[in-house]
Amino acid sequence: MNKDTKKNYIEEMKKIFSSNEAVMITHYQGLNVVQLDKLRKELRENGILFKITKNRITKLAIKETVCKDLEKFFTGPTAAAISSDPFLSARILTKFAKSNDKLKIIAGFMEGKIIDEAEVAKIASLPTLKEARSNIVGILNASAQKIIGILLAQSKKMAILAPAEEIKK
Repeated sequence: MNKDTKKNYIEEMKKIFSSNEAVMITHYQGLNVVQLDKLRKELRENGILFKITKNRITKLAIKETVCKDLEKFFTGPTAAAISSDPFLSARILTKFAKSNDKLKIIAGFMEGKIIDEAEVAKIASLPTLKEARSNIVGILNASAQKIIGILLAQSKKMAILAPAEEIKK
């Protein structure tokens, strides 16, 4: 890479790191091309950039961004999953890492702070916004159905008892 290409690359990386909300750092050593392509395809379909970069150049680019604390994690065969949705990228990477033990999630950056592998796994287990909304609607709907059931049960009992009272007279 010549000097101008490096400068352009660094500027591009600065923009990418600054304009996204989540960065997940992984080590991919041992994954073959087919596995990497499968992971990249799944991430790309969900609007997530999976970038295998040169560590030295990435460290230069990241120094002037909000993600500057991630600099220490760029060692060895490193790739970064960069997106605006931290939950989705954590979910996809965690799922892929479970089926391919060669992919290691090292750290992440979300909402201005560094998160470790355990926190990434916790984030991955959280429900999506759609799932959370459907759970809330389900809870509210179940409560309404229970109230209606109770009210109808009382009126049903009263309807059964009314003819019995008339028979007694």
